[in-house]
Amino acid sequence: MGPTASGKTALAMALARRFPVELISVDSAQVFRDMDIGTAKPDAATLAEFPHHLIDVLPPTEAYSAARFRADALAVMAEISARGHVPLLVGGTMLYFKALLEGLAELPQADPATRAAIDGEAAMRGWPALHAELAQIDPETAARLHSTDAQRIQRALEVFRLSGRPLSALLAAGKAQAAAYAFTAIGLLPSDRAVLHQCIAERFTAMLAAGLEAEVAMLRERYPLHAALPAMRCVGYRQVWEVQDGLLPQHELRERGIYATRQLAKRQLTWLKNTLRPQVVVDCLAADADERVARLLGDVLR
Repeated sequence: MGPTASGKTALAMALARRFPVELISVDSAQVFRDMDIGTAKPDAATLAEFPHHLIDVLPPTEAYSAARFRADALAVMAEISARGHVPLLVGGTMLYFKALLEGLAELPQADPATRAAIDGEAAMRGWPALHAELAQIDPETAARLHSTDAQRIQRALEVFRLSGRPLSALLAAGKAQAAAYAFTAIGLLPSDRAVLHQCIAERFTAMLAAGLEAEVAMLRERYPLHAALPAMRCVGYRQVWEVQDGLLPQHELRERGIYATRQLAKRQLTWLKNTLRPQVVVDCLAADADERVARLLGDVLR
């Protein structure tokens, strides 16, 4: 697991040459068919040599979720294990990794009427009073929230009113779903973020040269798309869409795409450092990064 442009795919293929592994993509953009250039999807020849599971799963008109990823990944992992191979999950969608490693809580969907009622109570009584109410029904959640954290207090009360169960209990139940595998999490983190930023700039520039704008035009012609679809909100695609709709000047496309990709990498690094915390961290910029990971994998498989 690592940020965009950290060399995950190349490293995974190098490992596949040496070990009995099968690759599973952990990428919320590569699941979409016909979205190839802007997702940095391996080309057909590469996929023929190194098949990737969970690539080209559905059309860009549909939505994919962490829950669906978890179910799909576990099914594929079982098949791979049955063949005597080892599942190697590779990607940068950190929520998917979290769902697989920790499970997902089954929380009720947001309910506008319930939220409006809570907002009305807050307007009359104040958020500290609702925080005190939350402390009576869900002391564990209340203890980690500030008494004026309106958004989270509202959600915790909403969950209780809709499900009859405290948010903390539902989250604990989700964590109990952790998959029954011995995971070794390897994080590829750059020692110099400026170098990563340069890699991001070079890659997005290459995507434009490879025809990203033409790819988006093709997608718009082939599918009934709109700007709010998850597929078209992916980094790169969103910026090209805005250019094609006249919302963004053409001359700003490259810099906007690079900036958005850098922001994505920043979020990914925050997830890695604060939430996922992989057992092993490797500098993706180091000359011996591939060999270090290969030695680690060799030890795990021994």
